[in-house]
Order: sequence, then C-alpha cells, then structure tokens
Amino acid sequence: MIPRVSLPWERRMITLEVRRCQPVSPGFATVTLGGPDIRHLVPGGPDQAVRLFFPREGQPELRMPTVSNEAWMAQVLLMPKAARPWVRNLTIRSLRPVERELDIEFALHGDSPMTSWVRRVRPGDPAGIFDLGSMYRPPEHARGRLLVGDESALPAILSILDSDPNPPPTDVFVEVASAYDIRSVSTPPGVRMHWLSRDSESLRPGVRALEAVGDAELPEAPLYAWVAGETRLATGVRRHLVNDRGVPKRDVSFYGYWRLGRSAPG
Repeated sequence: MIPRVSLPWERRMITLEVRRCQPVSPGFATVTLGGPDIRHLVPGGPDQAVRLFFPREGQPELRMPTVSNEAWMAQVLLMPKAARPWVRNLTIRSLRPVERELDIEFALHGDSPMTSWVRRVRPGDPAGIFDLGSMYRPPEHARGRLLVGDESALPAILSILDSDPNPPPTDVFVEVASAYDIRSVSTPPGVRMHWLSRDSESLRPGVRALEAVGDAELPEAPLYAWVAGETRLATGVRRHLVNDRGVPKRDVSFYGYWRLGRSAPG
C-alpha cells in the first residue's frame, strides 16, 4: 500500500544557509538552516519531510536543480560528479517562519557523506531543500495511537508528539543505536515512551522495535499507527498490525526511510 502523502499545491527548490549546528547526543546533531526563501515553504504536518541538498567535500558552492518537480532527480544525476550535490531525505524537526529558520535533526552514522557534512559544517555554508510533504494523517475515529521508528524516525516522532498537547492514549517505540542516545522526553499523560537500544553492530536495525511491538499490549482500538525507519521495520510492523492485530490497512501510515546496505541516489 502506497503511503498517503499530503503535498502542498505548490513546491519549489529553496536555497538556505547554515546558521548553527548543535550536538544533541553522541549519535544525533541538530542543524539550523535559515534564509529569506523559507517564506516559500508551506508548513505541512508534524512529520513534514524534505529533500536536503548539500555540497560534497571540496565543492566551493552548492549547485541546486532548477526544476521544482520530480524531474529534479534526472537533472541532478546528469550533473558531473564534481558539481553534483549530495541529496538525502530528512524530517523538519521544527519550523519558525517568523525567524525564517528551521531545524533538522540528524542521526549520525560512521563516516557517511551526510554525517561527514554535519561534522564539518559551519555557519554560512549553503544547503537547499525541496518539500516532500507529510504522511501523518490520523483518522477521526482513532481512539489509540502507535508511533514506531528507528533513529532515522526519531525527529519525526518527537515533532508529532510536540504537535498534540492532548493526545489519545499513545505507545511510542523508538529504537536507537546506543543507550547513550536515549534522552529524556517530556510527554503529556497517556503517552508511554519505550526506548530500545541495539548496542551492537551485528544486530539489524529495527529488529528490537519490531519484536517489542509484537509483544506489547497496544492502545485501545480503533488504532492509528505511524511507522517509519529502515524498510523491513516499516513493512514488518505494518504486516503485524494488519495480519495479527486486525488493524485496517487504511489506518497504518508507514514509510521506509532507508534500506540497509543500499545508499541513497545522488
């Protein structure tokens, strides 16, 4: 089932600059981007995602696509590698239109191109975004809520929690690479946070979260579930909810943010 994504009626390529970079934990950092072109970003749902464009190491400038539609990828792949930007999918952690700023929280992994960029980035460095929309769309009939993800989905999950001060009974399962990345999160009554850490490079991302959901007593039905992260985690939780728990397919929003062993195009 294709995730139901809500898109604004108009999108455009937006060029910004880095304003600051702040560590959150050993495995996470927040980069604040800003600039006048943020006025062109239409605020979406709490899990609003963007394509992030950033320069490769040694590139003197950021070369952005000139088209604001799905033809952008072909345009980027036709660029010579010396001028081609890196492109990754990420979630806006917070948006402040008045200050013309947005925050993107990064899960840091080894020496990947994205992690290397975050570690060397400085105020004034260029970056660009292209809106991908939002898929968090809870139905009115839902009495309970389930949020599941690995470290790549943590920023979206935290944004979803921030957006609803009076939530229905909610269980949140978040798997992170290390116990050092477990943080204190202030949640309203009715929200139960379940932190899971792998603490082992041999354990496939998402396995612990999938097992925990399978063993859990979930909130009251009818239930709405939002699941994201490594592809097998997203599809595995959805399959379990639909086949074993009787949750209707239409009440599960799921998205494979990344696939183990496969790098993103660009």
